[in-house]
Amino acid sequence: MRINKYISQCGVCSRREAERKILDAAVTVNGEIAHLGMDIAEGDKVMVDGKILKGIVSEKVVLAMNKPKGYLCTNEDPFDGGKTVFDILPAPYNNMKLFCCGRLDKNSQGLTILTNDGDLANKITHPSSGIIKRYRILLNRKFDPEVIPSLLRGVVNEGETLRAHKIFFNPSSKIPDSDRRLEVWLQQGRKREIRRMFEAVGYFVKELKRFRIGAFELKRIPEGTCKRLGAAEIKKLLAAGD
Repeated sequence: MRINKYISQCGVCSRREAERKILDAAVTVNGEIAHLGMDIAEGDKVMVDGKILKGIVSEKVVLAMNKPKGYLCTNEDPFDGGKTVFDILPAPYNNMKLFCCGRLDKNSQGLTILTNDGDLANKITHPSSGIIKRYRILLNRKFDPEVIPSLLRGVVNEGETLRAHKIFFNPSSKIPDSDRRLEVWLQQGRKREIRRMFEAVGYFVKELKRFRIGAFELKRIPEGTCKRLGAAEIKKLLAAGD
């Protein structure tokens, strides 16, 4: 089994995050620095961030959290002593080794998936799966719809091409500041992608909330709480297309 897949199936992080840890030399196999593409054999001693892995997890857990603002989506100790989403997990999930599947930054809120299922995380986050993530945002000023084609084609920020799948005004005109409120659909999920793409065309995102992944919508989960998903709900998460 490839090392990034093995790490994710041990419930440490997603495959993409595992690749980053390998590139950062945070992974060793039998005492040697690991490299991308290597295979793990039975009996190999794999360590990530100085901690030995205990093997592939048998019980798969998938949680949907309504993330509040002010919390980080990280398993690592924040440098500034900030709070993470794992600080607000209830028992028994607070004692499980889970990771975030598609992160929201500290100032964003809404639907966040926490799991120890690396294969599921890979399906949700990889663009090839075609799974759409939907967000509602509030901008600092009135939005010019003539900018939409540029954002759909893609804008370059910090050497990365960032693009939206769809963008449109919030369908309800009764909401205050409706000319600053948009719904944005993403198929890929780069770091702070929505904030960065709008900054590239002269806007600042004041509020950002993810409310849907695939066909699973954030409903009846109070802010700061989570819900364990069953098979039917996980199937909705994996629904591709519009």
